Amino acid sequence: MRVLSRVFGTAVQARNRLYDRGTLRSYRLRGPVVSVGNISVGGSGKTPFVILLGELLKQEGIRFDVLTRGYRRAAKEISVVDPDGSAEQFGDEPLLVARKLGVPVIVGADRYRAGLLAEERFGPQLHLLDDGFQHRRLARDFDIVLLTPEDQADDLLPAGRLREPHLSLSRADAVVLTRGARAESFPLDGKEVFRVERGIECGEIPSRPLAFCGIAKPEVFFNQLRQRGIVPGAQISFRDHHRYSEGDLQRLCSIARQRSTNGFVTTEKDVINLGAHANVLAPLTVVRATMSIDDPGRLVALLRARIAERQQLVS
Repeated sequence: MRVLSRVFGTAVQARNRLYDRGTLRSYRLRGPVVSVGNISVGGSGKTPFVILLGELLKQEGIRFDVLTRGYRRAAKEISVVDPDGSAEQFGDEPLLVARKLGVPVIVGADRYRAGLLAEERFGPQLHLLDDGFQHRRLARDFDIVLLTPEDQADDLLPAGRLREPHLSLSRADAVVLTRGARAESFPLDGKEVFRVERGIECGEIPSRPLAFCGIAKPEVFFNQLRQRGIVPGAQISFRDHHRYSEGDLQRLCSIARQRSTNGFVTTEKDVINLGAHANVLAPLTVVRATMSIDDPGRLVALLRARIAERQQLVS
């Protein structure tokens, strides 16, 4: 497996060199592009951070849209997310972002073409590129990379979960440390560093709920519940982006009866994937993920300045 990881790493570095030299072309939109990404597979908090950054931009009166891939959606065409749509149509995370931010969200595997559609419909405003660090076909003006403690000593795919080696962090404009990641663990070379804190907000939760989720890091959700003094009578995890079936609901209800739980608790993302099935689970408490950043004003100021600088260079 380590041999395959070395082959993967060689291919990644070769691809990046082709983009760095201009052999592979990056395409630029009229509006500035701010990318939020990471160097590993799942679980770094990109979606909560996109929502946090979007809220900061709205507070500054900056108009923007979100460009995202839309994992596991049935449709392949580029489309604007309907907040009243389904996960099958648009993907769970694009729907969550659209509902939380109330801005245009455009889904499509080719984010450049998605950006063209966004500018045709909404004008050349700022584009937030979700999970965009490896999507180099679309030129960006500012790259934000989220890092977790696991990224420090992990291996490249397929032996580990890293999509790129640490040396790729040289492309980042700003680094955001999540879940207690330490700056000295990575070759950041004087880059702008921010730290975020993740938490949860929830209403009244039953005293002994069945907790379940289908997210990249289920243990983080279960630990957050315990930190709030909530001790589940049972906890069930599914694969990330899991779409719930009638069989899943029967299983959850059966385990709830066996463990004598008195309700259910899950995440906002899972409620989207439950769809109409959510009515079967009662009482069901939905936990909202929260995220705060240590110096939001500095991030927005840095973002504004770098965009202005790079826009002058390409004009």
